[in-house]
Amino acid sequence: MILDAIIWNVDPVAFHLGSWEVRWYGILWALGLYLCWKVNEQMYKRENCPAEWPDQLFAWMAAGVIIGARLGHCWFYEWYLTDDPIQLFGWTINYRNPYIEHPLWLLKIWQGGLSSHGGAIGLIIAAMLLNKYKYSRYPQFQTSWIWILDRLCVGVCITATLIRFGNLMNSEIYGGPTDLPWGFVFVRDGQTEPCHPTQIYEMLYCLVAMAVTWPMYFFTEARRREGLLLGTFLNIVFVTRFLLEFIKNDQEAFEAGHLLNMGQILSIPFVILGTWLMIRAYRRPMLPVVDKQPESLDPKYRENGQKTASVKDKRTKTK
Repeated sequence: MILDAIIWNVDPVAFHLGSWEVRWYGILWALGLYLCWKVNEQMYKRENCPAEWPDQLFAWMAAGVIIGARLGHCWFYEWYLTDDPIQLFGWTINYRNPYIEHPLWLLKIWQGGLSSHGGAIGLIIAAMLLNKYKYSRYPQFQTSWIWILDRLCVGVCITATLIRFGNLMNSEIYGGPTDLPWGFVFVRDGQTEPCHPTQIYEMLYCLVAMAVTWPMYFFTEARRREGLLLGTFLNIVFVTRFLLEFIKNDQEAFEAGHLLNMGQILSIPFVILGTWLMIRAYRRPMLPVVDKQPESLDPKYRENGQKTASVKDKRTKTK
């Protein structure tokens, strides 16, 4: 039997804790961050990296992606047409952004949303800071922000897949009308006609990115060519994202009537960066292999490369 359409009326709330709603979107975000961390933990062990690096990576990257995704949404997508244009350096600006006019509104996390492009920018900045203040203390590792993201992008494929699944559970960010048999009727968003389930399309290209970058890292020498994994990931994800935007509904009213929407405009720099990284990777010598894990600079991790308990922790364990 061929379906005419799939009726999608899933409750986005997984359960309640008192009056507080716990949504599938938040659960999938958290699960995605956890799985990404575990993937990178295995990578760092494989490359004999210091024992504390996975924990540091998780803290810095989680902060970077969440803050970046929030700021990206508020700064890139929250523009509206105004009847009171302003003049700036001779230019007439017909759009205004409430989050720029009222920066403290950024803290109202229950309003607005998250941006994948902003999250990507946040990850890049976090990787730069993490390398400068933490990883660079080990000179035997020729690390850089690119080195960090080469490894991180493999796990990010899993995170991005789960986040898009969260968008599907929220019945949001879908495409225009379709007569294809896998069209979704998003009942909770007031739709009555089948639409492209672009959340699933984006899940698929994230899985393709993982299917490519995973074997590149674990079964080839690609990890020693700085930027090759990251460049491959960026091109797969953002070229596909650019093309999919043609069948997606505009996210905000200000995008209507434009040749390219905001998602496409923001994808172009990432495609350029990815292409440059891939070319650069083959023009530079391969990175060396570190044969032995160095002694940790953090006393908590010095016992057999494992995290040791503090005096307070030991007291707790002996109770």
